[in-house]
Amino acid sequence: MNRYVLLAALSVASFAQQKPTEMPREPLGNGPFIYDTAEQHKIKVTVLSKALNRPFGMAFLPDGNILVSERGGTLRIFRDGVLDPQPMTGIPAVNTRANAGLYDFVLHPKFAENRWVYFAYSKLGANGDSATTLARGKLERSGLTEVKDLYSTEMGMLVGGSRIVFAQDGTIYLTTAAGSGNSAQDPASAYGKVLRLKDDGTIPADNPFVGKAGYRPEIYTLGHRDHLGLVVHSSGAIFNAEHGPNGGDEVNWIKPGRNYGWPTVSFGRQYDGTRVSETPQREGFELPQLLWIPSIGPSGITFYTGDRFPAWKGNLFIGSAQYGEIHGTGRLERVVLNERFEDIRHEALLTDLHQRVRDVRQGPDGFLYVLTDQETGALLRIEPVQ
Repeated sequence: MNRYVLLAALSVASFAQQKPTEMPREPLGNGPFIYDTAEQHKIKVTVLSKALNRPFGMAFLPDGNILVSERGGTLRIFRDGVLDPQPMTGIPAVNTRANAGLYDFVLHPKFAENRWVYFAYSKLGANGDSATTLARGKLERSGLTEVKDLYSTEMGMLVGGSRIVFAQDGTIYLTTAAGSGNSAQDPASAYGKVLRLKDDGTIPADNPFVGKAGYRPEIYTLGHRDHLGLVVHSSGAIFNAEHGPNGGDEVNWIKPGRNYGWPTVSFGRQYDGTRVSETPQREGFELPQLLWIPSIGPSGITFYTGDRFPAWKGNLFIGSAQYGEIHGTGRLERVVLNERFEDIRHEALLTDLHQRVRDVRQGPDGFLYVLTDQETGALLRIEPVQ
């Protein structure tokens, strides 16, 4: 055999053997775990529960209890720090195909008056397809009542997760995934977008594409892949956390009417190593605010604003499912930003736990709470060592 042909054959064989690596790891221990960090010395990680199944999002109630959604379609509640063994009632049937399921939960800004809880889920269609749906219900002790769908995308096969937040003006933002195809660039599709709605599900008259031919009026921004983090900064600025395919993971500053590029331009590569696009940027598309190469699998995202961790005030925290496509390398990422939201320093936290982090939120007590995305999922609390 010609030696060049032999080398080519060996290269192909070598590539074919390259599979995602599984890090050897033990099940999550009972804790607590004590860590030192770069700027906030000595933190304690307490395991509040290891009895969750693929948790996705959480919401803190005024009485200190915590709602947690499980992707399979159940809503759980922690009462006085203990997980109620009985799921909450009132959740509609969800499509659980692939990454579909029950997603994020948020409280209405006037929850204390109206008891409305808003949530996103994958609504099952007649042919196995689904629609990303925004719904709300009134929270009672045992579950939700008066549950009503407020908005649904068109039916389709695109699934990936959805986050929701209330902006300072009372409108609600909903993310939709578009991992494949060109739906993210299609103005007639609701997928691959950040959508902006009123709290009753209707469309604000000042949305950027209202009245523009060919555009769905609920679209606020387009060109997104699978964005599993969404947060409103105290200034009113809105940011998402978005998956590239293999590298090219992003945090984007969400601005009305902007196009964030997927899949026309991307810093990422396909899973076989080839580039998504010949160039990572072109005129008319927004650059990422933050960028990760290799990938971290970003998920929930929050700004720390409390007083319990003075050295972390203003820092951005982002959940990570895995680093560099290697299983078992999930973590919590801390990012120090300047006044223009540009990154200065990054620190990886909780790496020794080898957990896929699905969400991170600041609790009303000023501590950080973390959900791990495992079949035996956990709720963790991060606090300073006293």
